[in-house]
Amino acid sequence: MLLCTPVLLAKTKNVERLEEAASVIQEVMAAPDKGIPQDLLDKANCVVVIPGMKKGAFVVGAQYGKGYVTCRQRGIRGWSAPATVRVEGGSVGFQIGGTETDVILLVMNQRGADSLMKSKFTLGGEAQAAAGPVGRSTTADTDAAMRAEILSYSRSRGVFAGISLKGATMREDLESNEAMYGQKLTTAEIVRDRKVKPTPAGAKFVAAIEKYSPKELSD
Repeated sequence: MLLCTPVLLAKTKNVERLEEAASVIQEVMAAPDKGIPQDLLDKANCVVVIPGMKKGAFVVGAQYGKGYVTCRQRGIRGWSAPATVRVEGGSVGFQIGGTETDVILLVMNQRGADSLMKSKFTLGGEAQAAAGPVGRSTTADTDAAMRAEILSYSRSRGVFAGISLKGATMREDLESNEAMYGQKLTTAEIVRDRKVKPTPAGAKFVAAIEKYSPKELSD
């Protein structure tokens, strides 16, 4: 029984974190004038949500945030089961303050989605990233939105804004995926090959995104 304790704890933590990630999406998108532009969300190939990243994680690299990514593909209905990712290092271009920060990333094209499938990549390096525009009716036709493969947002103390995560690294978390699905699956196997169905907590996270964006990927 003692040998199972770390696994059980990891499963419990996944459930809690997935519920937090679902709440972040619901609360951000419910904001009438300070949410993610609807046209950007509808065009996104993937969404990454990292709830409760600790303050200072991007400054000293001693801490990191852990969250989930779900993707959709043309010709395949719906969003995928979530895979676990970690974000480390880098620097925040817009400092909001507060002890914890929720981070949302929109992956806007196939090249950005391909970067997510790697075991590790650098935002602003292999994948071009930019602070995302804010406002539910804000047009997506900005230079940053048109060029960036990944758009990044942050929420802390109720303030929601686009941020720069240039230099941060994102990597897949095989151990957390194993705790969630019982197999040490890669990001690509979960979100692209779709080898597994979401857990109940994962389904709630996916449903939160589907509520605000069509199931079919827009052109």
